[in-house]
Amino acid sequence: MNDVDRAVAKLGIHRIPVPVPFLHAGGPANAYLVEEEDGGLLMVDTGLSAGEGAAALDAGFQRLGFAYEQVNRIVVTHGHVDHFGGARHVQERAGRDVPVLAHPTDAPRLTAGGWAFHDHAGAYARHLVRLGAPQEMMAAVMLESAPAFEIARAVPRTEPLADGQLLRARHVALRVLRAPGHTPGLVVLHDEAHRILFSNDHLLERISPNPLIDLGPDDQPGWFRPLVAYDQSIRMVRALEIDAVLPGHGPPFADHRRVIDSLLAFQGRRQARLRALVAAHPRTPWELTREIFPTTGLTELFLTLSETAANLEALEARGEVARVGDGEPWRYGATC
Repeated sequence: MNDVDRAVAKLGIHRIPVPVPFLHAGGPANAYLVEEEDGGLLMVDTGLSAGEGAAALDAGFQRLGFAYEQVNRIVVTHGHVDHFGGARHVQERAGRDVPVLAHPTDAPRLTAGGWAFHDHAGAYARHLVRLGAPQEMMAAVMLESAPAFEIARAVPRTEPLADGQLLRARHVALRVLRAPGHTPGLVVLHDEAHRILFSNDHLLERISPNPLIDLGPDDQPGWFRPLVAYDQSIRMVRALEIDAVLPGHGPPFADHRRVIDSLLAFQGRRQARLRALVAAHPRTPWELTREIFPTTGLTELFLTLSETAANLEALEARGEVARVGDGEPWRYGATC
């Protein structure tokens, strides 16, 4: 527990780190318990109950002196398994279907157990090939990727969170702010009076959020451009007055503008390098990924190819690169 943890605990906000079996996640996922007026609890994210997660949640409740029966509602900030994968565990320990609130864009991921992997794996494999990845690698890539999507249990139903909605608790009033980028339906929670932000994976102190490929409800490419959306939503967060950031991974921190400026500078350097590479001659996203991430293995391929594709989309949106020709695999070149 650091100084920010202790400060927000005085406002009835308590953090439970929950281990997750993904090295790229940035460490244990944080579940937060927020005290409500009636002695109940608002839970912000749940971590993942698989593996050591359930025991960590149980121990966290016990350490803080709370019971699962006190949980009145669960807010899920976005549809990734390490943030909603403990919801069924909480409901079962509470002995009832505690309401789960999520933005409607991400809610289907919760009710499908994250993604309904096998329903969409073929479309994603075809898209990775469209981006230049070798066809012969796809079976192995999908096999490696499956656990990250299938490890969470589905929740029976969700209730919608709306942009601007106010969630009142005992000491804080949390404004829901949609902040797409890491996922299309990600939300952050802002208490204006106490200058607190629940940032989940939208803003982490030491790692950049993964801008993951998302083919959309009908598996169509291009419906969502994560870094284009992220650039706008992170600048919205930068403009907020915040003293304490409560992230999805790692300890709370301050000085959010320093972290955001460092992150935007990092993205700018990566995009400059990509532009320089395609200025030499057109390349596929896969070829660029091999340049930027030369040691990428099968486990990281989806993440690293997503990163490259998202940065190319950001460059394309600014008119600095463009797809060359109409064929596949896609190739990008510099526009000037």
